[in-house]
Amino acid sequence: MQQDKHPDYHSVVFRDRAAGYAFLTRSTATSDQTIDWDDGETYPVVDVEISSESHPFYTGKARTVDSEGRIAQFERRYGGGSGGGQGGDG
Repeated sequence: MQQDKHPDYHSVVFRDRAAGYAFLTRSTATSDQTIDWDDGETYPVVDVEISSESHPFYTGKARTVDSEGRIAQFERRYGGGSGGGQGGDG
């Protein structure tokens, strides 16, 4: 196997500042900032904008599309619902 072909894979802390959440994992990401972790070791830290702690899908705060309201809005705007009239069936 050839040496020096793959990037350095090491322990890194990813920190979501919005949620106050951080987790330790292994990655090729690098950073000049460091953090003292719970195990007493110092690791590079990468700040992220969104993680599973702050993402609306994972936190249950995702907006759902009100499809029934959209249909009613369409029918109010363009009429419809009766099915007769303006058709070319005969």
